[in-house]
Amino acid sequence: MGSNDDAIQIPIDALERHLLSGSPSFSKKEKDEDEEDASMVLYTASFEEMEERFIKYQTAKWVLYSLVLILAWGIGLLMLLYLPVRIYIARKEFRSKKLYLTPDAIIYKVCRPLSIPCFGDLKKEKYIILPSVADVILEQGYIQSYFGLYSIRIEYKGVRRPASDDVNIQGVAVPSDFQKAVLTQLSSIRSEQLGKQASTSLEVPSGDLILQKLDEVEGSLKRVHALIETSAQISNS
Repeated sequence: MGSNDDAIQIPIDALERHLLSGSPSFSKKEKDEDEEDASMVLYTASFEEMEERFIKYQTAKWVLYSLVLILAWGIGLLMLLYLPVRIYIARKEFRSKKLYLTPDAIIYKVCRPLSIPCFGDLKKEKYIILPSVADVILEQGYIQSYFGLYSIRIEYKGVRRPASDDVNIQGVAVPSDFQKAVLTQLSSIRSEQLGKQASTSLEVPSGDLILQKLDEVEGSLKRVHALIETSAQISNS
C-alpha cells in the first residue's frame, strides 16, 4: 500500500496536467504575431529541456523559504499548503516563455498566472533594441548550480540603472549559444555603423565641392592681383 503522500500526489499531478492543457498561454492573435516574428528570427532560445530542473529549483526555493518562515512566524505552514498552486504557476509560466533574437532586437514573451490562478494571467512582452544593449551576462547562483540552471541578464548601455531594471531570464537551455548569437549580432551592427560613419566622413557633397573650388579660384585671383600690383609699384619706382 502506498503512502499518504503518494495518494495525494496523484490527483495534484492530474489536476495540474488538466489545467495546463486547458489553458493556452497566448491567444490566436498573439500566435499570429509569433509567426510574423519568426520570419525575421536569427536565433530562437529553447526552454523545454530545462522544464523539470526549473520546477525542482522553484520548489526547493519555496520549501526553504517556508521552513525559515515556520521557524520565524509560522507563516511558512501556509506557504507549504500553497505549494501545489505555486508549482502549477511556475510550470505554466515556464511553458509560456519565448525568447528570440531578430536583426534589430531581443524579444522576450512570458505569460504568468496571478497568485490566485482563477483571476487570470499577467502577460509580458519585452522588446530590447540591440543598439541599447551593453552586454549579455550569464549568472548562476548557489542553488541554481545544484540544478544546472543559468540566468541570462541583459545590461543596458548608457546611464547605469539598478540591477532590477535589467532583463533577467531563467531556464534557457545552452545559454552560452544565445549569448554568442546576441554578441555576434551586436558586433555586426557596430561594425556596420562604423563603416557608415567612415564613408560619410570621406564623402564630400557636390555643393560643398563646388564652393571649395570657387574658394580656390578666388584665392588664386587674389594672389595674381597682388603680384600685378607689386610689379606696378616696382616699375613706377
